Formats: sequence, C-alpha cells, structure tokens
Amino acid sequence: MTSADFDYIVVGSGAGGGPLAANLARAGFKVLLMDAGGDSCDAGDTGRYMYEVPIFHGLSTEYKECAWNYFVRHYTDTAKQKRDTKFVAEHDGIWYPRAGTLGGCTAHNAMITVVPQDQDWDYIAQITGDATWAGQKMRAYFERLENCQYVARPGTLTYDAEGVVSSISELFRHREDWRDWHHGHGFKGWLTTSEADPVLALKDPEVIALLLNGVWEVLRDHVGDPLLRLETRLDPNDSRNAKNSPEGLSFTPLAVTNGKRNGPREYLLRTKKEYPNQLTIQLGALTTRILFEGKRAIGVEFLEGRHLYKADPLPQAPSGLPRQVRAAREVIIAAGAFNSPQLLMLSGVGPRAHLQKFDIPLVADLPGVGQNLQDRYEVGVISKLRRPLELLEGASFAPPVVNKPVESAFAEWERGKGLYASNGTLIGIIKRSSKDKIEPDLYIFGLPGTFKGYQPGYSASFERYRDRFTWAILKAHTNNTAGRVTLRSNSPLDTPQVEFHYFTEGNDEKQADLDAVMNGVAFVRDMNKHLGALIADEEWPGELGDTPEKLRQFIQNEAWGHHASCTNKIGADDDPMAVLDSRFCVRNTQGLRVVDASVFPKIPGYFIVSAVYMISEKASDVVLADAK
Repeated sequence: MTSADFDYIVVGSGAGGGPLAANLARAGFKVLLMDAGGDSCDAGDTGRYMYEVPIFHGLSTEYKECAWNYFVRHYTDTAKQKRDTKFVAEHDGIWYPRAGTLGGCTAHNAMITVVPQDQDWDYIAQITGDATWAGQKMRAYFERLENCQYVARPGTLTYDAEGVVSSISELFRHREDWRDWHHGHGFKGWLTTSEADPVLALKDPEVIALLLNGVWEVLRDHVGDPLLRLETRLDPNDSRNAKNSPEGLSFTPLAVTNGKRNGPREYLLRTKKEYPNQLTIQLGALTTRILFEGKRAIGVEFLEGRHLYKADPLPQAPSGLPRQVRAAREVIIAAGAFNSPQLLMLSGVGPRAHLQKFDIPLVADLPGVGQNLQDRYEVGVISKLRRPLELLEGASFAPPVVNKPVESAFAEWERGKGLYASNGTLIGIIKRSSKDKIEPDLYIFGLPGTFKGYQPGYSASFERYRDRFTWAILKAHTNNTAGRVTLRSNSPLDTPQVEFHYFTEGNDEKQADLDAVMNGVAFVRDMNKHLGALIADEEWPGELGDTPEKLRQFIQNEAWGHHASCTNKIGADDDPMAVLDSRFCVRNTQGLRVVDASVFPKIPGYFIVSAVYMISEKASDVVLADAK
C-alpha cells in the first residue's frame, strides 16, 4: 500500500464496469478490472456454448459455472409471498438469477437491446440541473457504442426498380437532415446489434401469418391505423421514435453477431489484447471492502479465489487469500443493484443506524444507499396450441452431447443461422397501457414454449412443450419505488437481504402498475381470440384469472422481474436520499464513483442493459474530463 498500482480500479465487469474499464485503458490509463467470477467460456465447450448460443440464454441462468443465485422477497408478508408458485421454501424467497462471470449479467441475458425513451434521461437532467443528461445528448452514446447490422451503413449502395444505383448518402446530401440519415444508429461501436433471421418464420408460415394477422387486427382496434407503421415495422432504436412515441409491431434488436452473443466480454478481451500494459483483468477476486484515507477512496480489499460468495451455487470454497490493491486516481464500483449498495455499506458508506447495527465504522452517512429499489413487473399468458410448432423440430435446446450426432438446429447455428442464432422471441409489440400515457409502457413479446417466470428448472420447459406459446407482458416505467437492499451481516461472503415490496406493500398507492399489467393481459387475450385457428385454450392463468378480481390476485401472486436497479440513485444536491451526483460521484466522499444499474433515480426504458451501456459511455467521458 506504499504506492498506487493502478490509476483506476473498476469493480464489476458487466454492462457498467466492462465498457468503462476498456475505454479508460484505451485512453492511456492503467486500469484494474476486478470480478468475483471467472470466464464461463473457459469451462470447456459447454461453457462456451452457454455463452455464445443465443437460444441457450435460459439454460445459462442455471449453468452453475457462471450463475449467482439470489433469493429475494417480493413481499415481506410471508403469507402473501407463499402464494407465488415460484416460491422456494428452502431459501425462503423467489429465485433471482444473476451472473458471476466476465461480462456480468450480459453473459446470460436475453440480448434484447432497446434504448430508453428520451424522457428517462430528461428526468435526470431536470432534477440535477445537468443538461448533459438530456435525452438528445444521451442518444449520441448509443450511436457511439453500436455497430448496427440491420440498418444500411454509410456508402451502402441500393438499387431502384430500373436497376439504377443510388446511395443513401446521396439521397440526403441536399437536405438539411442528411447528417442524420442513420436516425440514431451507429456503425463503428463495440456492440454489434442485429435482428432475428426472418427466414425462420418460413418453417411455420401458417403460424406466423396467423400471428401477424391477429396482432394487426387487435392493434387496429386498440390503437388505430394512424399510429401504426406495420408496413415498415417499428425499429425501437430509431431516433425518430423519440419524437412521436409510436405503438406497433417491433422486430426486437439483439446483441448478436454472426449468430453469437456479443457484449462487454469481447470488448474487454480485444482491449486487453491491443493494450496489454493498460488493462489488467483480475478474475476470481471478491471485493470485500473499499479502503479509505479519511473520506478519500484509495483502493480495495479483496479475497482471491473462486466460489467464495454465497450466491454461488457450487460448493463454497475455503476462505480466499486476502489482498489489497491501491488506485492513484479513483475507485469505481460497478457491481450491480444488489452488490454495489452492499459493498458501500460494508465499507462504511450508507445509513448510519444500519451500519451501527453491524458494528461497521462510518465513513459517510448516506441514508439512500440500498433504498429506492425498482424493477419491472412481468407476467406470462400461456396458451396450448392446436398442433406442435414446426419451428421447433430438430431442436433439443441443449448443447451437443459427446459421442452423439449433432442435431440439425445446432448444425445450423454453427453456420451462424437458424433458431439457435436468436433468443427465441418471434414477435414484439410496443403499446400504451392507457391512452393518457405520454410514452408506451408495455412491451409484449411472443415466444414458443412455457415461461411462467424464473424458478429452478424452468429452462427445461422449452424441451418438454412444443405445443405451447407464451405472451410475456412487461410493464415499463413502474411507479413503485419502495424496494430496498440491506445487509444480512457484516460478512462480505453473505448475500444481502433484497425486499421489493410488490404492489400493495409498495408506495404505488393508486395501483397504477397493477392496472397497467391488467390492461396488458386483456390486450393479449384479445389477440388470442383472433388466433382461434392456432390456439386451443389458455393454460395460464386460465381459471386462476377468469374474473377481474381473480386476475388482479393472480398478477399480484405471480408477477416477477429481472431488471433490479436504482439502489444508489443520482439526485439533486438537496435530496437527502441521493447517493450520487450527476457525475456518478458518491456524495461526502472523494475518489469514489458508482456506474451500474443502481444509479438511476427511476427505472429507465423497457430493457435496462442498453441504458447501462449508455451511462458507461457517459461515465467514460466524465472520468476522463475530470482526469484532466
């Protein structure tokens, strides 16, 4: 500890920490990136397939080499909690899968890459007075990080009906908006985005035709033709949608390149190869405490070793080797909505009374640490089909078995094509839950198979049921902010206590979130009525939700989420619950920032990973500016 080993220490290699560490290293600084997990791709072919094959994203959440299992409470009231069929009595909670591996949760997510609406960024600009957070400016960060494969690139040649070559650049050269022909997409970034191969639909043309016709009819009834753009399909990442917030059919963008998952892991490994003296990646390093001199963060203490944290499903290893490392400039925490507040509190940054309970010396009294926990609400409506889906023929949804023939679906994936090269989502719909909403707040997507939410063993249902179809209803922009993350003990090996306080336990007094999910279920059921030639009957919720009263109870019992966020919120200087300022700095400390899903004051967009990528890019600029 007599001298600094690195300029910056970044704790956590996921959507926030991974790109940030790579960017700082590429800017010429010496960076240590730390992660408690390993690299799942190092666990033989199976580990590599779990990471690379998009359709295996469900399996990967249960793959023990990279899984971290949290068991959370939707309700503090035990009687309410036990009504959830996903309740795991052994762990007294609901399974909440996270990933302990290089790339964090981007190594097992569904790869959906949809930017937030401008209003999410404008809100941060408004409460902080920092205009750099305005939506229009934040969109530039997505353009910077994206390498879009589904929109024509600069210089791409197109042909008209007579075979005459025209260039997109030429098309806009003489117009005022020629510089924005790409409408918010980028083509040189580190994250490749694509769309699922539409040829997949040809394996089940009847089913796809029925789905599209049913969606069209119901959207026309609920939304009206003037707002629909189904003839060109809705790209949720097109910047023009920030202005008119359309509703309609969406082909969901995915972080997939040549049929394989890509994300911060690849960016980090490229950076390590290109800048070996600037970036050090330390895996198997469980950070236990931030080290302070007075109020200044000067480094971290960590345990070196694998399988130390109690969220790890593999047998817990003997205590790791304790080590310390020092940063000359800053310590940046990017451990996620559960672990970042936990690490701050273990280090003496958090609510005074809570830290005193565990005999943790106080560094900074910040009552907002661990508070304001938010998530989406999701439910599934599952139908039994009149016949199995041909799309799923020849697919086991599992990696190859040694000494057994390779199935046709996997062979297709090896060529970068087919069902396994997508996340399984066949169709997406963006919709307002009520007409008075400024922005659409429902994202509804259809997928083959049965999905009731996350519960141990759920991923095998894709193989068991070939005649089921699920509409998953996601409620964005939730109102409930009553969740919290607190310490169980002062041991850094323990997982924190996570309580979401769903619905009636929360602070959404008007139950607007519940009403919105009810609206989503009604919309899906209306679609299913138009799909009578395809759907035999509703299996879930079925009789459990066949009256409005029973449906409301069903949603309260069975809803789930997987976008935990907002536990170290950015806020105004006069907000006593604000943990961070607008430059990601932890208040009442020096040399300490947080850059991950915990920083948002309100949960942004539909799928949080894109928002975290964008703040990682913004934080890179902020840190580099302050370094000058």
